[in-house]
Amino acid sequence: MNITIVGTGYVGLVTGTTLAELGNTVYCVDVDEAKVKQMQSGQIPIYEPNLEEMFLRNIQAQRLHFTTKLEEALAHCEVIYLALPTPPGEDGSADLSYVLGVASQIGELMQDYKMVVNKSTVPVGTAQKVAALIAAKTSHPFDVVSNPEFLREGFAVEDSMNPARVVVGTQSEKARELMSKIYQPFTNTGIPIIFMDEKSSELTKYAANSFLAVKITFMNEIANYCEKVGADVDKVRLGMGSDDRIGHRFLFPGIGYGGSCFPKDVKALIQSGQEESFEFKILQATEEINQKQKVILIKDIESYFGDLKGLKIALWGLAFKANTDDIREASSLDNIQLLLEKGAEITAYDSIAEANVRKLLGSKINYAKSMYEALEGADALLIATEWPEFKNPNFSLMAQKMKQKVIFDGRNLYPLERPASYQFFYKSIGRKTFDPRVE
Repeated sequence: MNITIVGTGYVGLVTGTTLAELGNTVYCVDVDEAKVKQMQSGQIPIYEPNLEEMFLRNIQAQRLHFTTKLEEALAHCEVIYLALPTPPGEDGSADLSYVLGVASQIGELMQDYKMVVNKSTVPVGTAQKVAALIAAKTSHPFDVVSNPEFLREGFAVEDSMNPARVVVGTQSEKARELMSKIYQPFTNTGIPIIFMDEKSSELTKYAANSFLAVKITFMNEIANYCEKVGADVDKVRLGMGSDDRIGHRFLFPGIGYGGSCFPKDVKALIQSGQEESFEFKILQATEEINQKQKVILIKDIESYFGDLKGLKIALWGLAFKANTDDIREASSLDNIQLLLEKGAEITAYDSIAEANVRKLLGSKINYAKSMYEALEGADALLIATEWPEFKNPNFSLMAQKMKQKVIFDGRNLYPLERPASYQFFYKSIGRKTFDPRVE
């Protein structure tokens, strides 16, 4: 099939590349001319493991094309995916201006039947709004379908090529047939496609992400309570996760969740509830707790050192999670802001996300070329991202590099005995703190 993808951000580029990999001819549209030229030349604008290889393969096979002209792309296709940003407004509601703006353009430009597939994360009722805008601009037949994405950053290629399920919201038989055709390579291998109405499909995405945010936050609360009563959160989460009604995933405590999805979707669902005079109390609590959790180690740093002015902090990790360059709502940024306000000096290392942080913070912090270079003369190490290279460090070399052997681990990367065997002060989340001064 010939398919147009409008928007080449994280979701749009992964979706477009995946659909091309499945044998479709895909035209990706973006208003950013520089970005389009970059992609046309074979340069991928985001970091995502294994995406570049698939991206280049489909460009070379002439199944993946890029343009700034929506009219040009529409002329080639029957199916249009909207993969546009829906950033939170000041009140937390999803900004639909990009989605609705493109919908209006499609109505003006279409010359025959089109199926518009909304891949963006949008509030309940958006499909109706999109359909109304298109109908106001054209007399040609069309369908509007909700098809939310469930990609995990860092695992997007795996998730796109082997999804747990495909959710499709439509009440049109023609659209149902087209969507079944597009996703036939998945259904042939036993992956379920779940059809429902548009509103239920739109809510499914928000409900799924919000539930995972609640699960993470609940585990963080349990971890914080473990510290109060002397329990070990690692043992608690293993015991909990062994119950197949709960499962082991998303039970790892740390310094809060971030990224482009969970924070935005929780805010949007809260706001959508308020518009219907419905109060999502559990989500309001989740949001409040997560904001505090992000910087929960700051009080421990202050407890250990007292005044932080002039303190040299090494920071491992800037991305909101491993295997991505995404720094949106990253806990590292919240910690950097507070540490700078308190007078600390920061040297950070994250080879993948550094460029994005430089754009945001410039020279407010220092940047190291390696994880060990960041430790030179450091009074303490703060770990904010669970990059694989941080999981098995040379503690002897760390001890040589650092001015003081102090680690605040926001991702619980090490068994307690490892840093303890090198006499590091080691504070993690929900576990015993090893302090060689009192052991």
